[in-house]
Amino acid sequence: MFPDYGSAFADDAVMREGPLGVSSSRRKSRKAHFTAPSSVRRKIMTAPLCKELRKKFNVRSLPIRKDDEVMIVRGRFHDREGKVIQVYRKKFVVHIERITRDKPNGESTPIGIHPSKVVITKPKLNKDRKALLERKSKAANKGKYTEKDVAQVD
Repeated sequence: MFPDYGSAFADDAVMREGPLGVSSSRRKSRKAHFTAPSSVRRKIMTAPLCKELRKKFNVRSLPIRKDDEVMIVRGRFHDREGKVIQVYRKKFVVHIERITRDKPNGESTPIGIHPSKVVITKPKLNKDRKALLERKSKAANKGKYTEKDVAQVD
């Protein structure tokens, strides 16, 4: 029914589909991204922390959430700061206070900004978020040696 394209394509398909079902196919990656459930989109929608917070918590980025204070670092609104008023997971954007557009009828509507284009300057910390920071920090330090450890070996 279908033409035989030879073993080159068959090998390619086997190679792309690894033991864990991970594919390097652009089509499959895009489908997985755009049909991802909300729980996965949360992880996709992470924003880097500012340099001071990165040093303080030893964590590079966090999933963005409502009430985080952020600074936009790319695009038309760069260098503007504000609080996240909505995380719109369906569209992969966040809405930030005072970043709006006036519609023809005079109404103002928020403009969506992708989380990778902002840095978190003041995260909203609750006990779960603190536990997450602690866990990520511990994982970042795992396997790293301090000067004290090196001195003990010598």
